[in-house]
Amino acid sequence: MNAVHMLASTGSQGDLLSRIFVFDRYGELLAMLSNSILAGAVLGLIGGFVGMFVMMRDHAFAVHGISEMSFAGAALALLLGYDVVTGSMVGSVLSALLIAFIGSAQKDESNSVIGALMPFGLGLGILFLSLYQGRSANKFSLLTGQIVSIDSDQLGTMIVGAVVIIGALALMWRPLSFASLDPEVAAAKGVPMRGLSIAFMVVLGIAVALSVQVVGSLLVLALLITPSAAALQVTASPLKALILSVIFAEASIVGGILLALAGSLPISPYVTTISFMIYLVCRGIAWYRRRYSASGRVVRVS
Repeated sequence: MNAVHMLASTGSQGDLLSRIFVFDRYGELLAMLSNSILAGAVLGLIGGFVGMFVMMRDHAFAVHGISEMSFAGAALALLLGYDVVTGSMVGSVLSALLIAFIGSAQKDESNSVIGALMPFGLGLGILFLSLYQGRSANKFSLLTGQIVSIDSDQLGTMIVGAVVIIGALALMWRPLSFASLDPEVAAAKGVPMRGLSIAFMVVLGIAVALSVQVVGSLLVLALLITPSAAALQVTASPLKALILSVIFAEASIVGGILLALAGSLPISPYVTTISFMIYLVCRGIAWYRRRYSASGRVVRVS
């Protein structure tokens, strides 16, 4: 009986690994899903740029709130038979504007608005998906992402969106950085704080909507937060942090797609695992530097 159990256990482990990594006909899949890989590269660029300002402005909670409303908009579009990306974009931008207009006065008020939006958006999304009678895979992909649904039109939309996002951030770079790092002094210097906040929230809404269709609404933080958080662990230079953030985001999303092609699991576990591992490595580097610096100071004092 023990041998039988061992064989059964080995077989089940083999089945599990075959679901995670199966490289049969991998070259054909790469060619067929080249649009998805390119879309991932575009999203990595978006995530690296936007994520830096999200971290600087402490808007990680806002990303989660916007993603829930993006999910609700996409689910409603799916139910009504409209374009899911458009529905996701409408939900994202509307929620971003709501957060910017209502919550721009005080951070606590902003968090209250986001906290109210999150369960409302998630509840609406679940309601719309419950009413949807189509393929269950369409429901699942809104939550956890889908790599096989990116066509040439969607890739074109992502590229246009990336150009708009990066162009807008380039125009706002100096005043937005000033307003993010020292808001009181920036306001005293005449920087249009409210206008910048609204403009950035719209950019953030667009970035979330574009990301949701690949990584899913529940795990968009892995693309828009974790790479930038990892980069800020290893450097204090804004330029170096931006470059590292883009590199980490690209490694997470493109690496996740390449691994997901080899298995039958959704893309999200691969992306989030790579992203989190990068973050842990960067945390380790930061810890080692702090310890080395502290020991160096002790030696010099003694």
